[in-house]
Amino acid sequence: MQFFKKIFVLAAALMFAVSSYAAAAAGLTGIRTSSGAERDRIVFDLTQMPVYHVTLSEDGREVTFDFADTNAAALKRAAVRTRRVESVSYTKRGSHFYVTVTMAKGMAYEIGNLTNPFRIFLDIAPKGAVKTPAGPVPPVPAKPEKPAGGGTAATKPENPQNPQLPILRETKLAEGLTQRTYVYEDADGRVTAYFVEADPARYNVRPALARGVIPGRQTVSGIARDTNAAAAVNASYFAANGEILGVTKIDGTIVGTTYYDRSAFGVMPDGSFVFGTISYNGTVKIDQVTLPVSGVNSERGENNLIIYNRAYGRSTKTNPYGLEYVVRGGRVAEINTNDSAIPADGYVVSVHGTSMDAFAGVRVGDPAVLTERTGAPWDRAVQIVGAGPRLVANGSVQVTAGEEQFPGDIRYGRAPRSAVGVTKNGNILLAVVDGRQSHSHGLTLTEFAQLLVKFGVRDALNLDGGGSSALYAGGTVLNAPSDGTERSVGSALILQRKL
Repeated sequence: MQFFKKIFVLAAALMFAVSSYAAAAAGLTGIRTSSGAERDRIVFDLTQMPVYHVTLSEDGREVTFDFADTNAAALKRAAVRTRRVESVSYTKRGSHFYVTVTMAKGMAYEIGNLTNPFRIFLDIAPKGAVKTPAGPVPPVPAKPEKPAGGGTAATKPENPQNPQLPILRETKLAEGLTQRTYVYEDADGRVTAYFVEADPARYNVRPALARGVIPGRQTVSGIARDTNAAAAVNASYFAANGEILGVTKIDGTIVGTTYYDRSAFGVMPDGSFVFGTISYNGTVKIDQVTLPVSGVNSERGENNLIIYNRAYGRSTKTNPYGLEYVVRGGRVAEINTNDSAIPADGYVVSVHGTSMDAFAGVRVGDPAVLTERTGAPWDRAVQIVGAGPRLVANGSVQVTAGEEQFPGDIRYGRAPRSAVGVTKNGNILLAVVDGRQSHSHGLTLTEFAQLLVKFGVRDALNLDGGGSSALYAGGTVLNAPSDGTERSVGSALILQRKL
């Protein structure tokens, strides 16, 4: 039996839909070839981007694509032979469809994928002549690692039967933007982690809402495309309807809150970054009555006072069992029973029960003052993502899950994880580790923090994880989300190139 070297795993769950998506198998519908003066190209036409693996034979001549759960019934199995390609063969085993391309001697290859329409392409050219193709590309082979005692150790591609681990692959996506994939083993199996590191002199980092409003849900890749982001990772915890569960500020406006004092990541007006515990305290004073804010852009509950701003959309969508005060220019402009239009230049104070009773004497024209405090230095921050717990502080592991009262499903056990960090050299780092899968069993919070420290992280915050964990860059999702496809989430943390 011939042994193969596993080059990379690329998991892409790119599903385009207006309001929802269905987890349908990808279809491999065609294979096309073209030959030019510099290279040959083999193109796979697909109905959507599949999960696929690529292996290279020991002699470096056979490139095998393993398309998992891909329907190839419509594929015409074309014979291919050129001066650079000796043959193409096809094999189906269970839910896997294999395409093996045998290259002529002295050839090398590059692989890329494109969307709209979905395509994967294989470029074959003489060694040393292959350049990175346009569009998203997979990670490049691992850089040699320096062994103890100096010198350089040759790093071979990973072999499933005899793995040479750990493997670190690095790809420069753009100036100031680097992608890394790290594969290693611990006592319990394999771990695969993905990183995107950005130079803050070239990229802004900020939270972005699903479809731009609360409540709502959208995939990380969808949020990234809508915001023209160079990279993105899932961010805050969220409710089933997409309401944000965490103190969140976007461009100076608080758009989400939580009842707990939890860790957060922030961007200051000068572009510097802060990490620490954040607490939201808000009050509304109308005429001579002052009441505490129960939440921002969330469902109004019993006796609550909720603030709705334009991040919530066009209207409050509330039931008729309360009262609402529309505030513009520091005064009550309207009083409604429910579902008030949210002004672009103001906000809505929505009250129920005892809060409604306390504001019973309010009239149109009364002065209104909203005060929101998050403490130092958070009051000055222009962007905030609240999630938690803290993972790394000042270059050391510091997991604060107990102090922040996180439930057991987050606090204990190994799982897919996501994080945002800042490295010791001041770069932004987005990180995801896969879990609950054969290629990666996941990490505990402490193990994740240790991994981040290993990669030079100075400070880091844990983000929502599990099936939500998704890291997007270079036009594709880098990791393999544990649900099998991307989960729709409430928000993402995005990197946008500075103009």
